[in-house]
Amino acid sequence: MSTKRHGAVDTAEEPSTDTRPQTRDLETSLTAEAATAPDTASGGGSDDGDAAPHGNGRRRRPLRTSLIALAAITVAAAAGVAATGTIGGDGGDSGSSAPSGPPATAKVERTTLTDTETVDGNLGYGDATTVQAPASPSGTGDGQSGQGQSGQGQSGRSDQSGQGSSAAGSAGDGIVTWVPEEGRRIERGDTVYRVDQQRIPLLYGSFPLYRTLRSGSEGDDVEMLEKNLRALGYKGFTVDDTYNSATAEAVKEWQDDLNREETGTVAAGDAVVADGARRVADVKTSPGAALSGNVLSWTGTQRIVGVDLDVQFEDLVGKGTEVTVELPDNTTVRAEVTDIGTPSTSQGDDSADGSGSGSGDSGSGGSDDKATLPVELTVKDQKGLGRYQAAAVQVTLKAESRKDVLVVPVSALVAQRGGGYAVEVVTADGTEYRPVELGMFADSRVEVSGKGIKEGTVVGVPK
Repeated sequence: MSTKRHGAVDTAEEPSTDTRPQTRDLETSLTAEAATAPDTASGGGSDDGDAAPHGNGRRRRPLRTSLIALAAITVAAAAGVAATGTIGGDGGDSGSSAPSGPPATAKVERTTLTDTETVDGNLGYGDATTVQAPASPSGTGDGQSGQGQSGQGQSGRSDQSGQGSSAAGSAGDGIVTWVPEEGRRIERGDTVYRVDQQRIPLLYGSFPLYRTLRSGSEGDDVEMLEKNLRALGYKGFTVDDTYNSATAEAVKEWQDDLNREETGTVAAGDAVVADGARRVADVKTSPGAALSGNVLSWTGTQRIVGVDLDVQFEDLVGKGTEVTVELPDNTTVRAEVTDIGTPSTSQGDDSADGSGSGSGDSGSGGSDDKATLPVELTVKDQKGLGRYQAAAVQVTLKAESRKDVLVVPVSALVAQRGGGYAVEVVTADGTEYRPVELGMFADSRVEVSGKGIKEGTVVGVPK
């Protein structure tokens, strides 16, 4: 997984006449100086940066922030000294005159400064689960017919798992006479497939039908059936956990609408159960085939974004964290973290159960194993995703944010020989260098404070 660091700074190797750090160059990645820098940097940030931005209790990475600030300061110092030689002696003279006017200017701004991480993600419908034909019954005791279940697991949304049963009333017998096309949306009451021309509809619920329901039956599965009947418009019964004659009459009406025999009972194979609307991902059988094995696979109906996040960034996400997703056409949409999995390695076979959402290739293994955290993002603005059904995307995570701070371009910084930094302030009488304290760096800008520095102050910058 690749990441891009925003707020990191670099500099040109050969400054020209004005040798402040050049903004265009500063937007590139950190130089090797960051890798060999000490763990802390004076003036490189404030204590506020040690708090997790989302209040989820995860640790911050002070070393990473310090290295970024230190690298920015290092390159600014190099360019500043080359440009000015000695300014202010020990750095304490706020009135040191600039040798000449600046080639360009910028104003000190008051704003919210945000540092971000950009990581790779994948847009799609989430993991698919399988709808299976029902198993042939091993016996008929108490009406317990065999049933098949779709593979349970994440479908891309925690409320869209692929849990359910799928069967025909004949429980494993019959010929498939119709299947849906890939991409079809199936909602409550819609036909999932046909066996011997009998419709097998979708019902909503959290577990599959596992027995024959009839008058006298009691349980959560009865209540689930009655909730579905009520949602489909059938009346005349009370939604509870008891299957009585009123329930049987409603079932007969439902069976009549399905062009099925009006028995007033519901077998395990008479419907498929899932916890919401589904989208057909892949059809595994075809009309004319005997009903057996996998019938189809499906997913949730909402497009989501999945990220295999490097564990070093786990403190940047928590349930409810808002992020920005950039699509291939450079448009962006907002998304929210809705599920965070368990860290796993993307390669190798040393994990305890061999599971995990990462799709590492088998047989490679070795020292390149990287621990990742599966993160699921929900996009509320589905229209904003346009026609993209599956695509590689970029996800921007907020690493740190400072509100109501004064900022200048990093290129405005000039190093003082005695230590510290200054900015060249344009006054009515010319220009002068004024010392500043540095705070957070982000997006080629830096937080500053100091005597005579306020919103609207004009400072010198390179062209």
